Amino acid sequence: MKAFLDKDFLLNTETAKVLFHEAAESCPIIDYHCHLSPREIYEDIRYENITQVWLGGDHYKWRLMRSAGVPEKYITGDAPDYEKFEKYAEVLGKAIGNPLYHWSHLELRRFFGYDGILNKATAPEVWKIANEKLQSEGYTSRGLIRMSNVDTICTTDDPVDNLEWHEKMAADKSFEVTVLPAWRPDKAMNLEKETYLDYLAQLEQAAGMKIASFADLKQALHARLDFFAAHGCTLSDHALNYVMYAPAEEAEVERVFKARLQGVLPNAGEEAVFKFAFMSAMAKEYTERNWVMQLHYGCRRDNNPIMFRKMGPDTGFDCVDNSAPSTQTAAFLGCLEDKGQLPKTILYSLNTNDNAAIDTILGCFQNDTAVGRIQHGSAWWFNDHFDGMSEQLKSLASLGYLAGFVGMLTDSRSFLSYPRHEYFRRILCRIFGEWVEEGFYPEDLDTLKEIVRDISYFNAKRYFNFQHKG
Repeated sequence: MKAFLDKDFLLNTETAKVLFHEAAESCPIIDYHCHLSPREIYEDIRYENITQVWLGGDHYKWRLMRSAGVPEKYITGDAPDYEKFEKYAEVLGKAIGNPLYHWSHLELRRFFGYDGILNKATAPEVWKIANEKLQSEGYTSRGLIRMSNVDTICTTDDPVDNLEWHEKMAADKSFEVTVLPAWRPDKAMNLEKETYLDYLAQLEQAAGMKIASFADLKQALHARLDFFAAHGCTLSDHALNYVMYAPAEEAEVERVFKARLQGVLPNAGEEAVFKFAFMSAMAKEYTERNWVMQLHYGCRRDNNPIMFRKMGPDTGFDCVDNSAPSTQTAAFLGCLEDKGQLPKTILYSLNTNDNAAIDTILGCFQNDTAVGRIQHGSAWWFNDHFDGMSEQLKSLASLGYLAGFVGMLTDSRSFLSYPRHEYFRRILCRIFGEWVEEGFYPEDLDTLKEIVRDISYFNAKRYFNFQHKG
């Protein structure tokens, strides 16, 4: 029987072991999409206990606890931190097959040196070990990042953000990790939201201009894009229900937008017209700046109305959506390409049924401007587990060019999430090892190691034009 989580965890062939230990394991991490707080990085905060750094804000763990019937007071409520940790430990101990079982134990080993198993019985021991470590030297937000061998981090930032903490970090030569903003303009696009006009007021203030038309909105966003570019930003990120293709005359877009300024909410068709125009305008800007456009779609958000009213978004009440037609995605990209306005783009769908569609769409728009100009993004959110990652990698290899893949990201709010990169790399090496030992690919270890290092680190470095902090 193979030991749990030993040094060759998930590495089921000799080739996989060689590739991981000699190529993947030592590669730095580029976390090009996450939700870490730039302020917490700059201030180098120290957490009082493992509950704060591990369970606070982590809706993956919250969903698991709710599924096990844990009362909300032990999840996001006012229960003492130890009791919250104890409840999570009890649930985790029985979470067989869930990726959180692997992630959590990898995190305990890599950050706290705990080689045992977390469950209800061991919770007091782990609580004591972890909390003592968290109060020791090096266990601050920056220290945790350093322990993980992180090269570059891209946070998720709204166009109205003044990027104060990014400015301070750029000037701080004591922290060698590059921390960059990433442009997330969802609030400027989602005119169907009740809070849209309030947001426009914030954007007006940030851009220093009045927004009375769609042309004005584009001008204001142009100014903010320039501001982000001056702070080192080279990529955007968009959260979409699905990629919309709804071309219309500029006058119709203006009509829809001006009606919204008057308080009139759009119908579904008008919403699609506006969002297509908005995304097209953003893509043009990204192309001119040589930025990367990331499109996350296939998610239906905030499904529990009671909990949404109580807690707001991003609290664990989202699900996979089945309504992400590939025809719309292909048509949108084709329209941009026809105008010479298709930037480097990464497509992520939360629905694994879209894997083959995405991988065939990629091939329609590749060229010599970049290796893997259009990318199939890493298995995302509900799919960043063993099966989801394996399916994404195999689909991309079968229908595209896996060697040009930009690899893993954390998409996380926790400083302890970096072992997810290790998890991904082990799965990658496992797949390569199986292909070699089954005779699908020759035992060309030099080439295989180069591919592994590229997917683990170098492809992302080149694709996003990242420069190490000087």
